[in-house]
Amino acid sequence: MTPVRNPIHTENIHTLVYDLLVILTFQNMDTSSPSIFVNGESLPLYFGKRVRAVVQVIQSDGAGTTAKSTDEHQLIMKGLPVIPPLNFVEVIGIADSNQSVNAEIWTDFGSTFDTASYNQLCKLANGEFKALFL
Repeated sequence: MTPVRNPIHTENIHTLVYDLLVILTFQNMDTSSPSIFVNGESLPLYFGKRVRAVVQVIQSDGAGTTAKSTDEHQLIMKGLPVIPPLNFVEVIGIADSNQSVNAEIWTDFGSTFDTASYNQLCKLANGEFKALFL
């Protein structure tokens, strides 16, 4: 019987983490107030902390935005402008409940985004490589 391999090989994960760290280093990242990469599953672990999440907008009215995380959890993003449905947005802000973030900074990525890779990054940033991200 042939062992089943994870589709994301260890060498690819290390390359992904290294590339991300290089990119963040050269983008004038503000290290005085770091944000933790989260998805819907990990958000409740960081109540009251500054987090960074990519979500897909379901509905946006300017007061609150209902969105889907990269791992399919429904979240509320507070303080975003009106964003077209189905667009992906990176939100940096304070986790103010198990399912919501009070946005401070946001970037609209448009209608396409690799959610699987981002979700894998969240798992690494909250697991095996946590020390590199906090």
